Amino acid sequence: MVGDSLTPQLLIGFAQAFGTYLKGGTVVIGRDTRPSGEMVQRALVGGLLATGCDIVDLGIAPVPTVQMAIRDAVASGGVVITASHNPQQWNALKFIRGDGIILRPYQTEELLSVYYQGNFTLVGNDEIGSVQFDAGAVQRHMDAVLELADREAIAAAGLKVVVDCVNGAGAVLSERFLQELGCEVVTINDTPDGIFPHLPEPIPENLKQLEKAVKEHGADIGFAQDADADRLAIVSEQGQAIGEEFTLALACDAVADTAEGPLVTNLSSSRMIDEVACRHDKQVVRAKVGEINVIEQMQAHSAGIGGEGNGGVIWAQLQYCRDSFAGMALVLAGLGKRGGTVTDWVESFAPSEICKTKMACPASRVQPVLLAVREAYEENALDLTEGVKVLWPDGAWLHVRPSNTEPVVRVIAEADTMQDAKQKATAAIDLMRSYL
Repeated sequence: MVGDSLTPQLLIGFAQAFGTYLKGGTVVIGRDTRPSGEMVQRALVGGLLATGCDIVDLGIAPVPTVQMAIRDAVASGGVVITASHNPQQWNALKFIRGDGIILRPYQTEELLSVYYQGNFTLVGNDEIGSVQFDAGAVQRHMDAVLELADREAIAAAGLKVVVDCVNGAGAVLSERFLQELGCEVVTINDTPDGIFPHLPEPIPENLKQLEKAVKEHGADIGFAQDADADRLAIVSEQGQAIGEEFTLALACDAVADTAEGPLVTNLSSSRMIDEVACRHDKQVVRAKVGEINVIEQMQAHSAGIGGEGNGGVIWAQLQYCRDSFAGMALVLAGLGKRGGTVTDWVESFAPSEICKTKMACPASRVQPVLLAVREAYEENALDLTEGVKVLWPDGAWLHVRPSNTEPVVRVIAEADTMQDAKQKATAAIDLMRSYL
């Protein structure tokens, strides 16, 4: 939290660690719209300059814009100042490699090791880096998505779109981007000041304003971005948030016929991706939870499309990162080509409900509770790639895994009805609690 755990000293330290880890070179930086962003940016720049790095500053820019700009600049790496979907009082640093992809887990560990050792490579006066501003990165990102998008199908459909940018980084691009696609556009919360009108995570309970706007304007679809514009959620023409799990399913359904390779997602994403695969005679590859894990599997299997059920669409033709603009382009093209409404498209999927919950669990008890789950469900089909995933013959599943960021065990279940999904999740939690 800014002013508490996130201090200038911490930021300068991590900046120096990253500059040392990269051994200098060019570093591209950008930020979301949070009011603390300028303070964080200045500390970051100072630390990087001290290690001899040259800075390319994009100012306020979506995460996928920064990631593309890193590749364009042939940079050593990049940093995005963002706390993603978290509330306004939070901020953080997202470190990116020179190929525009977030650090792999082992690289994160290496960077942390440099930080904790504190033996930074600092340069003398005549070697301090320079700072330049790149005002064209947002336009280049938009042009790249437009080049790949099926603009003809979208424009021919004459779609009216409402987009909620949550006053985040998407506000610098979304309206213009959708207009270029040939849509009639209504924007809400499109002032890039970081004053979030609601919690920025694009989940149904935070999209009431967008639901209302879609109905009021008679729009065909509504889009919601998170604060750094890498995640996307959808509201139907009826003013109903359809759930962030549908974003990836619809994007894959729209492009699966032309995308190479299998469809790739993580172990905790909806089985709707399997339904899409059946429609298009595709295979599904499931990775551990986390954007980088999905990307690694996409690369390993030469997959053209993938992502996560949190609204993160990764379109390999564009770049290996979650990109809400790629998601919008794909979904709009799919809607234009298939005709009908978002509701029609959603109802073409078999009924399915997903329950996401968690249980507090100290690190010392994670293995015992996971072992208990494994033993309790050993007569079922199990996937032990990450935690324990239980698979039932009717397609229902339960995934229990330790969180990567907090002392909890995450429990996700999917079934034909919410009652059944909740029952499966509750049974697992009750079992685990007896082993705490």
